[in-house]
Amino acid sequence: MTIAWNKYPIGEFYDEIISSPGRARKPAQKLLSYLKSLDKGDIASRKLAAEATIREMGVSFTVYTEEGNIDRAWPFDIIPRVIAKKQWDTTSAGLAQRLTALNMFIDDLYHEQRIIKDGVIPEFVLKQSANYRKECEGISPAFGVWAHICGTDLVRHTDGQFYVLEDNLRVPSGVSYMLENRSIMKRVLPEVFEVIDIAPVGDYTSRLFDTLVSLSPRKVKKPVVVVLTPGIFNSAYFEHAFLAQQMGAELVEGSDLVVQEDNVVYMKTISGLERVDVIYRRIDDLFLDPEVFKKDSVVGVPGLMRAWRAGNVAMANAPGAGVADDKVIYAFVPEVIRYYLDEDPLIPNVETFLCYDDVQRDHVLKNLDKLVVKPANESGGYGMLIGPHSTKKEREKFAELIKANPRNYIAQPTLALSTAPTLVGNDLAEPRHLDLRPFILQARDTYVTTGGLTRVAMKKGSLVVNSSQGGGSKDTWIVDTEGDRR
Repeated sequence: MTIAWNKYPIGEFYDEIISSPGRARKPAQKLLSYLKSLDKGDIASRKLAAEATIREMGVSFTVYTEEGNIDRAWPFDIIPRVIAKKQWDTTSAGLAQRLTALNMFIDDLYHEQRIIKDGVIPEFVLKQSANYRKECEGISPAFGVWAHICGTDLVRHTDGQFYVLEDNLRVPSGVSYMLENRSIMKRVLPEVFEVIDIAPVGDYTSRLFDTLVSLSPRKVKKPVVVVLTPGIFNSAYFEHAFLAQQMGAELVEGSDLVVQEDNVVYMKTISGLERVDVIYRRIDDLFLDPEVFKKDSVVGVPGLMRAWRAGNVAMANAPGAGVADDKVIYAFVPEVIRYYLDEDPLIPNVETFLCYDDVQRDHVLKNLDKLVVKPANESGGYGMLIGPHSTKKEREKFAELIKANPRNYIAQPTLALSTAPTLVGNDLAEPRHLDLRPFILQARDTYVTTGGLTRVAMKKGSLVVNSSQGGGSKDTWIVDTEGDRR
């Protein structure tokens, strides 16, 4: 018994795979043809093979609970998400454009602040930003780039168009799962890769390493690159270890590094101290250096900011880069692009209401049951109100929060997120909502992943895709519809 694709429900949402009952969109036609050839036993065995591969590869993520940290196997669906290469080429260019403008914006904020003086962004928005770091003023990182690794969240609306939902410029995570998803699919559906022109993703770690090496303040043949992790209890530790291993870089904790009187960072090794040139840091700003930020941080490195300010070490992402992923700043990004690049954005923002504005706040308060309300600096889907799924008590609570601190909240319409077929049984596929997090690297050059991490809400009707809150993942295929396999 195979999946009854002719009975696959098509609703008011844009489906990534199915255009009408039993029919696939052009980029997914070969995929659907293959899936239709599988019987119930084939599908069950492929699903079991994926689960076994995940256990064998040790792909996991950590969930924080009141009972403690829980490691869980990576939730994965074997039906991939498919995007046409032609559309992705435009999207990729838009992502590069966006990060270029954001880096120019960050650099301006820590120097002349022309965009504030010219009235494009209100001064109080910057002054009340939780992620603006006065300690970074006047510093000029290599190439003028502060955010070297960006994970931009995209959603697809009913018109089939991608929209930017938010930018993640502090310590964006998830790229290891994008890479592991592809490895899993190649084991589970190897024959499909022989007949479908699927863009590869495997060069990411070499691109990341090249990006980091280009930042080295010492022009030596082999700069020393390390990945700085807060440790094994961090929810993204799997990724920290994975990327370090793939790049051939050392995975270090704060206690493995020391800054000496010469304002140089050294790594402790069994052979003595070794100078460090580039730190890919996966620790939030406030925990980086107890001399400058949180005095009680035990995961940071005393003196690290001194070494960075002296130009003796590079950090990616640079401290202070998070000022640009404030969700209030997000609303201004189209104007940021126009201001610095004199170009129109290639990818639109989602309509956004700024609660500090009296008129917009009044609209939000009157329509809390229809809107999604987000705090300016939270991540991972926490601290949000999803209006259509909220209770009256929850809306009343958020109304008070907004009134008490309007600068800290934005609101957006509840989007009709696109869907894709997702296995909910061995012979049943149902639509589930999803988003996409591509990754962009920027230093001397800019690189955009072909696709990204597709996250999927495993619960019927849910819009919450975060793995920490029950979401899952799919492999993302960028497919060339102009020809067959190279």
